[in-house]
Amino acid sequence: MGSLVRTCPTLFNLRPRPPPTPRRITLTRAGKPRTSAMAAASSVGGADDLRKGIAELYDESSGLWENIWGDHMHHGFYDERVPASISDHRSAQIRMIENALDFAGVQDDDEKKPKRIVDVGCGIGGSSRYLAKKYGADCNGITLSPVQAQRAQALATSEGLADKVSFQVADALDQPFPDGHFDLVWSMESGEHMPDKTKFVGELVRVAAPGATIIIVTWCHRNLSPSEDSLRPEEANLLKKICDAYYLPAWCSPNDYVKLAQSLSLEDIKCADWSDNVAPFWPAVIQSALTWRGFTSLLRSGWKTIRGALVMPLMIEGYKKGLIKFTIITCRKPK
Repeated sequence: MGSLVRTCPTLFNLRPRPPPTPRRITLTRAGKPRTSAMAAASSVGGADDLRKGIAELYDESSGLWENIWGDHMHHGFYDERVPASISDHRSAQIRMIENALDFAGVQDDDEKKPKRIVDVGCGIGGSSRYLAKKYGADCNGITLSPVQAQRAQALATSEGLADKVSFQVADALDQPFPDGHFDLVWSMESGEHMPDKTKFVGELVRVAAPGATIIIVTWCHRNLSPSEDSLRPEEANLLKKICDAYYLPAWCSPNDYVKLAQSLSLEDIKCADWSDNVAPFWPAVIQSALTWRGFTSLLRSGWKTIRGALVMPLMIEGYKKGLIKFTIITCRKPK
């Protein structure tokens, strides 16, 4: 289960397909995840260094991303029946949000729709504002990046959402919210940055109200076979290079998340691999970086962002080898 790995999805040769039938997990007396692996030290330094590196990376790169891709700092969801086009990529990011909500069974009727939402690892607030508008809900977003928090709040104000959406700098492993406060807990591609997956999920559960839905969309490494205790050395080495560029700690497999959810007595646990469905996204990111606008913006952004761009081929390799898995895990806190 353990290994020092984690990345950002990419692939060229895999064809996207409609979302697979989710695995619905029956709660059993499953053993707890091997927390020593999920809480392992990052290859980029200790916890303080990791938080500082993540904050600086997104302080530096968020403006570039917004300039090229807009305010949703996550993958798009694609259907093989519809050929991907450059004009479709932002719509695909909205489809990612909608598919995640649908997968989790979040309802939008007046009685059952979420009223209070937390966006854990909110970026510049794209998901927060979208969810607030969709449900008429109050939404709180947290990020380690002061630049992201300030920009997210400015965008919310410009869209007339200042009274519904708020953002602050905070650590997802120590959230500044009371117990049981939110009826939708949302984490879109932030779990991969968490150095302690057990504490990460524990905090999501703590701030969730009884009966609340928890949605985690994250990058995982492949599940290990029964005969394996860790990834192969060449796999760990490839992903360590990506960790070093993106300030990523140790990460875990989809099965590890499922076992962790079981150990916390969560209900209606579902898990699916959406790696094929995000296939066109990172090739498009690379393509945009090779345009004159993208290239000049990248050069102005700073070394951390440039270093991230340079490891994109390694992420493509990880996906093509089946090492990296774009995973959704959803569950419900017992009432």
